[in-house]
Amino acid sequence: MEEGRGKEEKIPIESPLQAVDHRTLSKGFGWWAAAVLVESWGRRQVCLYLWQKKKEGWKRKQKFTIHDPEKWEHIVCAVEELLPKTQAQG
Repeated sequence: MEEGRGKEEKIPIESPLQAVDHRTLSKGFGWWAAAVLVESWGRRQVCLYLWQKKKEGWKRKQKFTIHDPEKWEHIVCAVEELLPKTQAQG
């Protein structure tokens, strides 16, 4: 958690998953995105979550699991190739 901020609410993850650690990526306007280190059945993985705030609380809209460092490297390479293409063409 960043210094100077109040205590953040608990990550809305249900059993059998346990949130070991997390980093909020964005939160506002009824949406919450976070990278979460989860543990289940003795195995740890990093997951990207997107929740939407409803009357009854936060509801998961999307979850993407990064299974291993090789998979993450593949994702990073693909994103880095595409990011320069977001710049306006002159």
